Amino acid sequence: MKTARPKDTHNLVRRREAALDTPTDLDQEGVREIAGALNPILADVFALYLKSKNFHWHMSGPHFRDYHLLLDEHADQIFAMSDPIAERIRKLGQDTIHSIGHIARLQRVSDNDAGYVEPSDMLAELREDNKTLAARLREAHNVCEEYRDIATASLIEVWIDETERRTWFLFEASRRGDSSGH
Repeated sequence: MKTARPKDTHNLVRRREAALDTPTDLDQEGVREIAGALNPILADVFALYLKSKNFHWHMSGPHFRDYHLLLDEHADQIFAMSDPIAERIRKLGQDTIHSIGHIARLQRVSDNDAGYVEPSDMLAELREDNKTLAARLREAHNVCEEYRDIATASLIEVWIDETERRTWFLFEASRRGDSSGH
């Protein structure tokens, strides 16, 4: 096996430490601000995905099948956001999340490690998490508008719509059958 020569090692280190120089016409300060808004959202997306799967796996009760399938559908949709978010950050020439530890440092969605959670509490918690995610997506959209990043803004608009739909479904699924609401 061939070992790296000192010059090769130096070049390898230099390449690893070099900034990603993705060509963009966006302002560099804006690129940093946009990535700074998107990375915590990416961490939240992973945290919300795992919480949705956790509740999907641990669902019980008379509405088990419906809730189990709903949360699985939601988790798939949330996970589908992760790659486009990370790739958008990279297209802007910035670094994104590297590890579970990195996610834990950036996430704002609270974990739920309880041994048992009532199904109604699961739905309520996920509803509030999705509602908060929609608000954070709007904040990121504002940053994109400020720096004229139309591509990221248009992706965020779709994610807001999907997140609002999940919030609505979780709200409706948690309502009682009578006219008094939830």
